[in-house]
Amino acid sequence: MTPSDAGSFNVTSYRVIYGDTDKMGVVYYANYLRWFERGRCEFLRQLGVPYGDIEARGIHFPVVEANCRYAKPARYDDLVLIESRIESVSRATLIFTYRISREGEDTPLATGSTKHACIDGAGKVLRIPIDLLRTLEKAVGQET
Repeated sequence: MTPSDAGSFNVTSYRVIYGDTDKMGVVYYANYLRWFERGRCEFLRQLGVPYGDIEARGIHFPVVEANCRYAKPARYDDLVLIESRIESVSRATLIFTYRISREGEDTPLATGSTKHACIDGAGKVLRIPIDLLRTLEKAVGQET
């Protein structure tokens, strides 16, 4: 993937560790949300706006809504692929979507989304700064 087409999505791989699983070797359901975060952070890094740089500007994007639909279990030692996309961006919110699959398989293990609000350090809702907004809109293909 080149920087010019890097905007549409990101795929991050992750090897399931024992600590991700329950006694049966099946991934604990809440870990999928951690994987969503991992994919989201790598996607922002790919866009050239790592989350650390965003926070250094006094901007935060807390999750205000999350959903996950589980289709098949991931298990200890699986190599999973976390596909992340930005579905939409508005003045003060953005929505990411995710698809988690096992490497070499086309069927998703889980799909989901997270909605984020743009806030300052005091928790006040902010408009996404125009330069960041344009970068995010370009990733969605909704440039203004």
